[in-house]
Amino acid sequence: MKLKAKVTNKLSTKLISFLPILKAGLDELYEHIKEVSFENPFIEVRNKKFITVSNLKNAITDKIEALSTSESSFYEDLVSQIENSHFFPTEKSRFIALLIAEDITPDGFFDGNEEEIALSVGVDVEKVKKIRERFKYLTPTGVGAKDIKECFLFQLDNLDIDEELYLLVKNMINDLENLDKFYKHKRYNDAIKIIKDFKTTPALEYSISEEIIPEIIVINNNGNLEIRLNEEFYPEIFINEYADDKYSKEKLKEARSLVDALEMRKSTLKKIALMIVELQYDFFKGGVIKPMKIQDLADELEFAPSTISRAIANKYLLCDRGIIPLKNFFSTAINEEVSANQIKEEIKNIIKNEDKNKPLSDDKICEFINEKFNIKLVRRTITKYREAINIPSSRERKRLYKTGVSF
Repeated sequence: MKLKAKVTNKLSTKLISFLPILKAGLDELYEHIKEVSFENPFIEVRNKKFITVSNLKNAITDKIEALSTSESSFYEDLVSQIENSHFFPTEKSRFIALLIAEDITPDGFFDGNEEEIALSVGVDVEKVKKIRERFKYLTPTGVGAKDIKECFLFQLDNLDIDEELYLLVKNMINDLENLDKFYKHKRYNDAIKIIKDFKTTPALEYSISEEIIPEIIVINNNGNLEIRLNEEFYPEIFINEYADDKYSKEKLKEARSLVDALEMRKSTLKKIALMIVELQYDFFKGGVIKPMKIQDLADELEFAPSTISRAIANKYLLCDRGIIPLKNFFSTAINEEVSANQIKEEIKNIIKNEDKNKPLSDDKICEFINEKFNIKLVRRTITKYREAINIPSSRERKRLYKTGVSF
């Protein structure tokens, strides 16, 4: 099955003021439009009954029906674990862990700033990082990870598997975009099976509740993927068309623009849904998510990267593998045009071509990358990405080069 979306339309000037409509989740959309209507007598808003997991169960698969909703809140459980876990034995470590927990999203991902936490507590940032890494031993498994790759790595560290398979799975996770290159490994099938079983959303069992309204629904009908927007549950906008003076005509124009913005929202999300299903087809058939770049999707749909970023913010997709934030399908962005994976690939290329007698420091690599991508990263970010792709420091590389090892 191949789905293709080619579009040329872009946001017109008159719709720019309604970009918040594109960014809002379905649960926020009614309130936002209602707020606009208070200042415009030509707009009447009626809310339809939103689709939720409970009334959608019969619409897709038995797997959704089997997913349960926890009665206790995700945050309460997390705090309880921190306060009672031996992984945070001191008062300070528990305090830092609780600060980290405050920056964990309802999906289970860490969305905070470790440096700011370190500064507020008066400790080295490495201390905060080490405490966050201990979250891998908490439940739900994967909680506290920064992105889907780290979420998989957290889950991997909780498995009891042999060293060879562990290293293979780890390397495959760190290179999810290029899984095919591991195909010839004798343990490939074992590794893929493990990765397929990992949760893509750490707190899925908490997320499935009446509060989350999926924006996109992907139904697997005997191998055929059907894409639906949750548009039939959008708020309805009624416009009083009578206008006989300048003020009325201006408000009427504004009301029509609001309707246009709502339609643009539906159209944009449908196109994004088509591309996600095309590019992530293997995932919806039981495979692994391959992180995409926002820039690539923007180029394909001929939208600005900022428009794509707004469109996927606060949005969820429902399929027979659960409820998934749209952002999980995309690589972590350095800015609107450069992804973390692009930076990692560039680090690989720079190190691959460096002078083996004088390996480049992270400071020097940082200079090259900032110049090439016109961004402002700091050395510690380069160090983090270098370590994430399992490349040792310049000092260690120099020693290994002498033994014939290459990177």
